Amino acid sequence: MEINLNELAARVGARLRGDGDVVVSSVAQLTQAGAGTLSFLGDSKYRSHLAETKASAVILTEADADQCPVPILISGNPYLTFAEAARILHPQPPVVGGVHPSAVVDPSADIDPTAWIGPLTVIEAGVRVGARVFVGPSCILGAGVEIGDDSRLVARVTLCAGTLVGQRAMLQPGSVIGRDGFGFARDGERWVRIPQIGRAVLGDDVEIGANSCVDRGAIADTLVGNGVKLDNHIQIGHNVEIGDNTAMAANTGISGSTRIGRNCTIAGAVGMAGHLEIGDDVHFTGMAMVTRSFTEPGSYSSGIPAMPSGAWRRNVARFRQLDDLARRLKQLEVSLETMKDTQGQEES
Repeated sequence: MEINLNELAARVGARLRGDGDVVVSSVAQLTQAGAGTLSFLGDSKYRSHLAETKASAVILTEADADQCPVPILISGNPYLTFAEAARILHPQPPVVGGVHPSAVVDPSADIDPTAWIGPLTVIEAGVRVGARVFVGPSCILGAGVEIGDDSRLVARVTLCAGTLVGQRAMLQPGSVIGRDGFGFARDGERWVRIPQIGRAVLGDDVEIGANSCVDRGAIADTLVGNGVKLDNHIQIGHNVEIGDNTAMAANTGISGSTRIGRNCTIAGAVGMAGHLEIGDDVHFTGMAMVTRSFTEPGSYSSGIPAMPSGAWRRNVARFRQLDDLARRLKQLEVSLETMKDTQGQEES
């Protein structure tokens, strides 16, 4: 859509400097922007691109304002303001209510007339779909599923029986919510499945990335709090609890019954053992292996950063010697203590 800078500044809460009658209709990066586009500067290391940008307007901080040759929207958080502006310029198409002829809908399902049910979707008994919900093609909604108002299932989303989804959720293609958790009891040499009778419950404003899975609880529910954001290819085990506004990057796996607090960030490829307690405002860097609880706020890391292959091979060889080196160091410490005691006795 098109909007002039006066109106845009008012809607995003930014301060306009320059011609407010300039019209923008799309967003772009500084180096790729052209006439009619809005860009932003969120990192000072890209400041040199300002002088050459062809954007019609740029969102930036007060500190960078004097270096920009085009109209600007001044913000204390340019990245956030840009996100808000992008939603205005590139809105989701409105949901037009209806049911595609190829959808299979159980007569007992309660579907709001403003919701859309896409082609080849299957909706089982007792499902409730709220107002303005978009259910894309080839989705499966199992018995008793409930979806809150204004949520969006993009395509091929599976909500297994009993799953609850809050309002304004966004579920990307291939996500599976409420499948049976990985629960088995040992019987000699074979495994016996433990029935998984809990649910998966997603709060409001939750986003689930493509091909991510949230398992149903074994007995109690798996709980995903309000505002939680999960990237692609994430596994959330049964009975996990995730606090409000926590975000996880791709390829992370959370084992069963772990509780994660509010406002946490979990970077890519983090592995987390089960039955742990993670407090509020805890942040794990990429590829961290979390095997114990962390209840205090802060940033935590593990894993070894990439290095030249030759150095890595030498270090691996040293890793194998660590146990022997630790024993030898302990023996040396004992010997030194013995020598000190002997010397002290002789001096006395």
